[in-house]
Amino acid sequence: MPHAEIVRQLVTELERVGVDPDQMVAGLTSRAEEALRALRALPDVAGPAAFLAELRNQSSAVSINNGAVGQIPHDPGPTSQ
Repeated sequence: MPHAEIVRQLVTELERVGVDPDQMVAGLTSRAEEALRALRALPDVAGPAAFLAELRNQSSAVSINNGAVGQIPHDPGPTSQ
């Protein structure tokens, strides 16, 4: 997807959830795809705190699952030493 289209989608989604794009996009350090995924998971007018929480939540899920989004991590149970 062209860069201009990604930026347009990000701005549209940020505005939809009630986040000021001029404030948020400059500080966004995640990939555009991750930000769009987080934004699209939110209801209208969710606000900046909800966006950041969802972004952290999705980032945590990816790192816990070694990049496999949407999977519940395997709990190996107690380990003996």
